[in-house]
Amino acid sequence: MNPKILVFAGSIRTGAYSGKTADAATKELALQGADVTRISLADYPLPIMDQDLEAEKGVPENAYKLARLIASHDGLLIASPEYNSSIPPLLKNTIDWVSRIHKDGGRPFKPYAGKVAALCSSSDGNFAGARGLYHLRSVLMNCGVEIITPQCSVPGAKDAFDEDGQFKDEQLRRRMETVVRTLIERAKMMSLRADK
Repeated sequence: MNPKILVFAGSIRTGAYSGKTADAATKELALQGADVTRISLADYPLPIMDQDLEAEKGVPENAYKLARLIASHDGLLIASPEYNSSIPPLLKNTIDWVSRIHKDGGRPFKPYAGKVAALCSSSDGNFAGARGLYHLRSVLMNCGVEIITPQCSVPGAKDAFDEDGQFKDEQLRRRMETVVRTLIERAKMMSLRADK
C-alpha cells in the first residue's frame, strides 16, 4: 500500500521559497507513488501558544484539525525557512499547539506517535536554511517523531526553480529524490510494524 504523506511549508509568505520547495517535494512524492496531501498553514491560523489561553478556552479547533491530519498520514515532509538560524515562529507555534493534544472525543490521542518526517529547507543565502533544521529536528524528535537522515536544503533559492517549479540544479533534484525515496521506504516500514 502506498504511504500517505502530509506536506507543508513553514512559511505562508506569498512566493515563499519554502512553499516552492514543498511543491517540488509534493511532485516528487507523487512521482514515487506516495499518496500525498499538500496543505498550507495559512488555512489553520492559531493564536500564539499560551497556557492561560489554553486553560480558559482549550486547545483551538485548528490545532485539532491539524492533529487529525497528521494522525491520518504515515509521514510528514516539512519545508522550512530559517529565522535567525532557527525555526520560524509560525512553524514552532503550530508544532507546539498540536503537541498539547492528548485526547480527542474523550479518547487518548497522540497525533505525532509513530510518525516519520523528512525535513527540507531553503534560503537565498549559501547556508540554504540548513541551520534551522537542527532545531526543527530536535523539536520534532522531542514530540516523538522519527526524522530520516537525508535532507534537502536549497541555496540561492531565488534562482533555484524553473518556470515549472522544478529544481534547475541536477544535484538538488537527485537530493530530493533521495529524501523522498527514504521517507516513503521508512513510512512503509513503520506502517507495517504498526499493523502487526
